[in-house]
This record gives sequence, structure tokens and C-alpha cells, in this order.
Amino acid sequence: ARKPNAAFMTALNPSSTLAEVIGARAMARTEMVKKIWDYIKKNNLQDKKNRRMINADGKLKTLFDGKDQISMFELAKVVSKHVK
Repeated sequence: ARKPNAAFMTALNPSSTLAEVIGARAMARTEMVKKIWDYIKKNNLQDKKNRRMINADGKLKTLFDGKDQISMFELAKVVSKHVK
């Protein structure tokens, strides 16, 4: 039987940039990624042709270090940069 990795479940504080998208309360990394996906879907920011790519709006562009578009596989790396 697999045990869940406790490091993923540790509550972390988001940076002010990340807090604009997901809120300011402390939460686990997995929950942060889920909230970012909720924001992406709500604002229709997934690329129409290549669904793996995420188009940045004003808030996400600052989160993505000025990039207009990132791959969905880079989301975990983005979250890691913006937690304390």
C-alpha cells in the first residue's frame, strides 16, 4: 500500500503574485495547482488548438515570469517559485 507523500500535503503560503490568482490562505501545493486550473478554466485561458498550453492573461503573465504561454507541465514549477 502506498502512503501519500507528506511534503505535498504541507500547507504553504503563496507569494503576493500567486495570491492574486488563488487567494491568500495557506494550502497544499496540490490544492494550489487545482485552484490555478479553476482560474484557467473559468477565464477560458487554455489554448484552443493545443490544449496542453496555457495562455496568460494579465495576472498569469506576472506569475509566468512575463511569458505569454506555458505548458501545463510547467505549472508545478511555477507554483514552487511562488511559495514560502
